[in-house]
Amino acid sequence: MSTYPEARIPEKLFDDPEREARWQARFRAPRVSLPDWARDAPDRSLYLSNSSGTWEIYAWDRAADTHRRVTERPQGTFHGTLSADGEHIWWFDDTDGDEFGSWVVEPFHPGESRPALPGTHPGYPAGLELGSSVVGLGMSTDDGVTVWVATDGGAPQVLYQHEQDGGVSAMSRDESMLVISHSEHGDSRHPALRVLRVDGSEVAEKWDGPGKGLDALEFAPVPGDPRLLVLHERRGREELLIWDVEADTETEIVLDLPGEVSADWFPDGTALLIAHTHHARTTMHRYDLATGELTGLPTPPGTVVGASVRPDHSVEYVWSSAATPSLVRTVSREGDDRVLLTPPGERAPGSEAVEDVFVELPYGPNDTVHALVARPADAGPGPLPTVFNLHGGPHAADEDRFSAYRAAWLDAGFAVVEINYRGSTGYGSKWRDAIEGRPGLTELEDVAHVHDWAVKEGLTTPALSVVAGASWGGYLTLLALGTQPERWAAGVAGVPVADYVTAYADEMEPLRAYDRALFGGSPQDVPDVYRDSSPLTYVDQVRAPVLVLAGDNDPRCPLQQILNYLDRLGAREIPFEFYRYDAGHGSLVVAETLRQVAAEIHFARRAVGLG
Repeated sequence: MSTYPEARIPEKLFDDPEREARWQARFRAPRVSLPDWARDAPDRSLYLSNSSGTWEIYAWDRAADTHRRVTERPQGTFHGTLSADGEHIWWFDDTDGDEFGSWVVEPFHPGESRPALPGTHPGYPAGLELGSSVVGLGMSTDDGVTVWVATDGGAPQVLYQHEQDGGVSAMSRDESMLVISHSEHGDSRHPALRVLRVDGSEVAEKWDGPGKGLDALEFAPVPGDPRLLVLHERRGREELLIWDVEADTETEIVLDLPGEVSADWFPDGTALLIAHTHHARTTMHRYDLATGELTGLPTPPGTVVGASVRPDHSVEYVWSSAATPSLVRTVSREGDDRVLLTPPGERAPGSEAVEDVFVELPYGPNDTVHALVARPADAGPGPLPTVFNLHGGPHAADEDRFSAYRAAWLDAGFAVVEINYRGSTGYGSKWRDAIEGRPGLTELEDVAHVHDWAVKEGLTTPALSVVAGASWGGYLTLLALGTQPERWAAGVAGVPVADYVTAYADEMEPLRAYDRALFGGSPQDVPDVYRDSSPLTYVDQVRAPVLVLAGDNDPRCPLQQILNYLDRLGAREIPFEFYRYDAGHGSLVVAETLRQVAAEIHFARRAVGLG
């Protein structure tokens, strides 16, 4: 078995005790997610919190104002939901963070856990809908997706099965219908919708054709109401429509808003809560379906990462900005805004704001690429050590939200540049899909333009530039080091794709389906595309030192393909370090996260001469 140079983990990042305490406090500070609640018992809620040092599920009895930790597992727990009556908690039990497992159930108040739905097989989660008498559950394996339905406590029956990716998306309020998101047409990036009755009979089907996906959000929360809220992209961006699935009629909702939207129903089905994203920030609005009136809700500038409407029409949401740590807030029906839920302990220290940069491009589909730039509080005029932190996904985006990770780099003296390259969401369908058929190399063209801007403006130099990222961002990091070696002083690649052909063979089936849609087929179908987009192809051109981090149980960017890359890198005597940890695609353990961030920043500081 090959051995690799181990990453150096410093006892402390900073000699200054105040700065050392501050960067760690941002990760250790207790945080909570947006609370979910039982459909028919809204005083019973679940949320995620890191209060114990590991992200776990917590139950909140709002009437009694009591909180308890539901799960306690070495690698943490991320997926949980409540039964409709609030009597039971369902949570997903995987092995050491590998995301493959089964649902278990236990009482809302302390009690024994047990298998949630005997008669189903383990897999990767593919949707879960819980009613008072109906359960719809999806699981994905190497053989494809299976959806079961169980009624009145009976044995589960297979409702849907297909080799292509899909899952359960929504259940009607009267529990007579389930929506299946599917990619039987072969493109999981742009799914279609099928509505089935729980007896398996088909109600309706909707597909907008190649390159135009549909996303079922939620049925109207009124028994017997067949209206389904759907996201579509018929005009080149994500917009809303309401589909009467029984009549098979639809109403498109056209809003005078420049970005992309998502939505949730108000409890009586007469209005929608609109979350509007534009240039990396969120605004919220109430949309009256009868009048078409759009009313803004009072939220400060920044990003809302989750929002929902309570039975009393108050809106609960999680908000943050780059400078201000997240808060769980609520806006009453009358417009009063207050903090809803505060975990025990000290609040995280704040950080620096981000500024918007729009770099002109000589190609489409947009005229510019949007970047967010943050500078250390005590920074001089430059040039500065700068980390170009590339987001994962690629179906994601960097936003004006709080990041302990960004703040740690700023404390370490680095400017931080985050780039919403082609492939990112929030900038239109053509921008998101522009990487299809040429992933990786396309995004790095945008990164190069932003890097040129940063050098021209005097923010940094190639000798002070570090490229970094995790997951898809880690993949882009390794690809950048091999295809743009003149730009980078070092690279930090967390849980990356490094050898794409081996990664495809070993990764979870939902990601294989995603890759087929992104690349235009499997490695056997389009070998040249996979070769041209694989970091392993360019490993002999890497000149800068590299730090690679990988999880033993990662189903998304599996370990072996990373080791293949490191073997080739080591044969060339390129300096590199390797951080290997016992978890999956990232860690839910705060202490482990701290070790990884310390290793990353310590490595980058040495690479750019900061010691």
